[in-house]
Amino acid sequence: MKIKKNKREMLEGDLTPMIDMTFQLIAFFMVLINFTQADQNKKIQLPQSELAKPPEVPFENAITLQMYQDGMAYFDGNDYTLDSLRQRLVVEKQIADDFKADTGGAKSVTVIIRGDGRVATGKVQEMIKLCQDVGFEKFALRAKEEAPN
Repeated sequence: MKIKKNKREMLEGDLTPMIDMTFQLIAFFMVLINFTQADQNKKIQLPQSELAKPPEVPFENAITLQMYQDGMAYFDGNDYTLDSLRQRLVVEKQIADDFKADTGGAKSVTVIIRGDGRVATGKVQEMIKLCQDVGFEKFALRAKEEAPN
């Protein structure tokens, strides 16, 4: 008995649905990504606190000021001394007053302060006083959540 070898045809799967699903997952995760992390400076090590917890809802109108260990400020991609920061904050206040006048202007803006854990507390207080002198009234301090033992 002679056995005939059948030629097997190479079957190829349609990859279109898999590629479509991949793009849908990419779009899904892009929507969920937390872009607020992009405004953080990696040189700043936040202090740890057991009381620290993330805000329940994000702030509507917020600006983030960051302070290095040496007391220099970081804002909007640039480094500032406290004196030069005052001039920049005056501009920010004017922008807030012009564009957010219906919601209270600069008084509705929350200033988020990310101070390095090694910076003197007095320097952070100077930054808060500077913001108050310019016209900002709401503040939020950032710390790293400490894992419970």
